[in-house]
Amino acid sequence: MFDLLFGRRAAPTDNALPEVRNVTIGRTIILDPLAWRRFGGALHFPFDGDTMQIVAQGLVELGEGGFIHRFYTDDDVMFQAVANDRAGRELTDVTIFAPWRSSYPSRPFERPAWRERLTARSFTDEGLPEYRRAWFGDEAARQEPVTFWEELHDDRDGIVDRRIYQTSMLFARDVEGEGRELLLAIDQENEAGEVSFEIMLGMALELGEFRA
Repeated sequence: MFDLLFGRRAAPTDNALPEVRNVTIGRTIILDPLAWRRFGGALHFPFDGDTMQIVAQGLVELGEGGFIHRFYTDDDVMFQAVANDRAGRELTDVTIFAPWRSSYPSRPFERPAWRERLTARSFTDEGLPEYRRAWFGDEAARQEPVTFWEELHDDRDGIVDRRIYQTSMLFARDVEGEGRELLLAIDQENEAGEVSFEIMLGMALELGEFRA
């Protein structure tokens, strides 16, 4: 009865949230903080811990057959693994992102203006330098962002607890010492129609720079 009242879906017969290199809800990720500390004060990346306690997990199925696996802490730090398969065995990219700023539009013009910022060659925000478009390159003056639904889970029963529609673009800047800092700009809307604008800063990780 409660499942019907609150709209929870039946658990899939194959169950299981993927464990990506042993990372899933309830696990702790141990990070090598030298992955970003070696760049000293050149970064704006707002995270300096060495562990992440995972309390939620997201899954995105990309149109071209890839998958994005996302793992979240209580304070919305995100560990992201891109893979060629749903099980997360064939990883192509691993990153960690931490929130920089969230805002909530209250006037009609704010959302179109934010969406337009996501199409530009470069992106900046108060307190940040310029980041150049990383997805699709920055040759074109304007580039449409990437859109997808993310299915989010609060436990490992395989039932989708909520879905969020996201429009996003990835930007990056080079950091002295052969580093690269990432900026993910997102327009997100949940199934209740609530909208927020998110800026997250991140760093790429090598496979040897984390374990769970």
